[in-house]
Amino acid sequence: MSSAPYGLSPHPIVQAPMAGGASCPPLAAAVCEAGALGFLAGGYKTADGMYQEIKQLRALTRRPFGVNLFMPQTGYVDQAAVEAYRGQLAGEASWYELSLADEDIIGTSDDGYDAKLAILLEDPVPVVSFTFGCPAPSVLAALRKAGTYSVVTVTSVDEARAAQAAGADAVCVQGVEAGGHQGTHRDDPQADGTAGVGLLALVAQVREAVALPIIAAGGLMRGSQIAALLAAGAEAAQLGTAFLTCPESGAHPLHKQALTDPLFPHTELTRAFSGRPARGLVNRFMREHGPYAPAAYPQIHHMTAGLRKAAAAAGDPQGMALWAGQGHRLARALPAGELVEVLAAELAEARSALKPMNKMNHRSTS
Repeated sequence: MSSAPYGLSPHPIVQAPMAGGASCPPLAAAVCEAGALGFLAGGYKTADGMYQEIKQLRALTRRPFGVNLFMPQTGYVDQAAVEAYRGQLAGEASWYELSLADEDIIGTSDDGYDAKLAILLEDPVPVVSFTFGCPAPSVLAALRKAGTYSVVTVTSVDEARAAQAAGADAVCVQGVEAGGHQGTHRDDPQADGTAGVGLLALVAQVREAVALPIIAAGGLMRGSQIAALLAAGAEAAQLGTAFLTCPESGAHPLHKQALTDPLFPHTELTRAFSGRPARGLVNRFMREHGPYAPAAYPQIHHMTAGLRKAAAAAGDPQGMALWAGQGHRLARALPAGELVEVLAAELAEARSALKPMNKMNHRSTS
């Protein structure tokens, strides 16, 4: 990025790592080739699955790229609440003729973190970002020694300070507008229902609290929005929902269609699909089950995985997790490379429009 200290891409644009299949090698490669920073999502994959995608991406582009990891989840989970939610989903399971027995929700809470990290230290990639927490200082130091630039996702000033103290190279500041999971370091169910911090306000707060470069994320769909965040102190902007509708995206076709479908006019934060707050298009599943979903990640994610797959196979978006940011209605179904070019042109235009205003402000204060 021209404005970032690591100079990884010509444009200050980052394609968000979207776990679940959307951020596949073809999408990341197209973004990289167009002059932005493409990302692979390591979450919900085995260590070998992540490595195979890295090899595929390297075969498609020689430009720098990033890989995202989920931090291990160590919080207390109320198993009784998990069992109660399984009962809540009994009707869904019966409809799709699925079982929600114990073996359906078996899954590690660490997402294979140590094995994935070992691969990334042995065969380094240019950038590694972290979600759901901050790595130990020793991990960040090892990545730096390997030549990898580290980014920690934060949703508050306190989390940004923790990332700086641990030795992160940059922070990805995620506003409440962002689609998919909120990358909070600690999942606090007591905070559910309270208003989160909007991206512009959060970037300003973090800018004054830490000295790290900021990548801004949350609801961004246009180059003019990127310009506003750069003016507010960010070095780059990360967009996820904007890239979901690209033909290279691995998102399900029903998910892509739903982003601009009038049947899904707005988004909400919900625990319904995973047990952790995540923003998605409001559908039947979210309305019926969201109020009963406990704070139990990744247990609820594993429990609902079969239901979500069955809904997709049946062509029913009302039963799928349709992750989306607040700007989803502005989605453009352009090839990823073309989208990067359009965003870069919009950014340049917005910056040009700001220059006369800056000159006027300078005259008025001189």
